[in-house]
Amino acid sequence: MVRHPLLGLTALAGLAAAVGLAGCGAGDDELTVYSARQEHLIKPIFDRFTEETGIAVRYITDSAAPLMERLKSEGDRTRADILMTVDAGNLHQAVENGLLQSVDSGLLRQRIPEHLHDPEGQWFGYSVRARTIIYHPDRVDPANLDTYEGLADQQWRYRLCMRTSQKVYNQSLVAMMMARLGEERTEEIVRGWVTNFATDPFSNDTAVLNAIQAGQCDVGVTNTYYLGRLLRDDPDLLLEVFWPNQEDRGVHVNVSGAGMTRHATRTEEALTLLEWLAGDDAQEMFAALNLEYPAVEGVPLDPIVEQWGEFNADTLNVSEAGRLQRQATMLMDRAGYR
Repeated sequence: MVRHPLLGLTALAGLAAAVGLAGCGAGDDELTVYSARQEHLIKPIFDRFTEETGIAVRYITDSAAPLMERLKSEGDRTRADILMTVDAGNLHQAVENGLLQSVDSGLLRQRIPEHLHDPEGQWFGYSVRARTIIYHPDRVDPANLDTYEGLADQQWRYRLCMRTSQKVYNQSLVAMMMARLGEERTEEIVRGWVTNFATDPFSNDTAVLNAIQAGQCDVGVTNTYYLGRLLRDDPDLLLEVFWPNQEDRGVHVNVSGAGMTRHATRTEEALTLLEWLAGDDAQEMFAALNLEYPAVEGVPLDPIVEQWGEFNADTLNVSEAGRLQRQATMLMDRAGYR
C-alpha cells in the first residue's frame, strides 16, 4: 500500500516538463500511463498536469482488454505507473487480476464519493457516466416513462432500441440491476426488453440514437455523452433525456477511472497525478472533454450536460458491476439478448 499526505503539487515542480507521445517508450524521468481513454480526451489533461507540476507523462492508448493483458505479461518489468480505463467492470477486472495496488489518500477519499471508488482504494472514478433513457419527443410522452424495468412493458413492443449485450456498458447496467433486484427479477426484465426490440441490437450507442432519430424505434438506453456529442454538431436534434427510477434506486451510473499499477516505480508522482485529477479544475476538464459528469460534487458542468437537469443517481458502489459482470453476461445470453 502506498501512503501519501494531502496533495502538495509544487513539491515536484522542478522536474523536466514534457508530455510524451502515445506509444513511445518511457524514459526514467517520466510517469507512464496506460490509458483506455482516447488520446484527444487525455492529452490536454496531461499537458495541463505537466505545466502545473513539472511531472512529464508518457501514455499508451488502447482498449481496456489489451492494456490489461499487456500489464499481466509485463509483470514487474512494466514501465506503467497508472492504468486509466472506462467502466467499473474493467477496473474491477484489473483488481481481480492483481494489476493494481491500494493507495491511502485522505484527499481522494474526501473528494471522490464512496460509491465511485474501490473500497480498498485500488482505483478511483474521475468522471461519471449516466446510462439513461433517451426518447423522441414527437413519438413518446415522457409521462409514460418511469423506470428501466418499465421498458419491458407491452406499450414499448417493437419500439425499443438497445446496444449489443457484448459491450461492457449494458453488462454493467444489468449487473447493477441484479444487485438491486435479484437475478430472477432482472432476467424477467431483460426478456421483456428483448421482446420489445424494434430491431437487432446495435454495435454502439450512437447507432441507437440515430435509429431513434430516424424513426426505427422511439426509445432507447445510452450513455448521455453520446447524445452530447451529437448535440455539439446539431443543437436542434430532436432527442430528449429521461431520468428513470427517481422514486427508488436512481439512475444507473458508471465511471471512467484510474489506479496505480501493482509494479509502479514512480509511486510518488503517480499518486500526485491521481490526486491532481480530483482537483476542481482537472475535474471540470476531465468531464467536459467527453461531456461526462465530474465525480466531485459542485464542479461546474459543460453547458450541454447542464441542460439535462439534475437527477438522483444510484449510490450502490459501482464495483458491484464488476463483481456481477460474468453472471450478468450469462443472464443476458439466457434471455436471448445478443
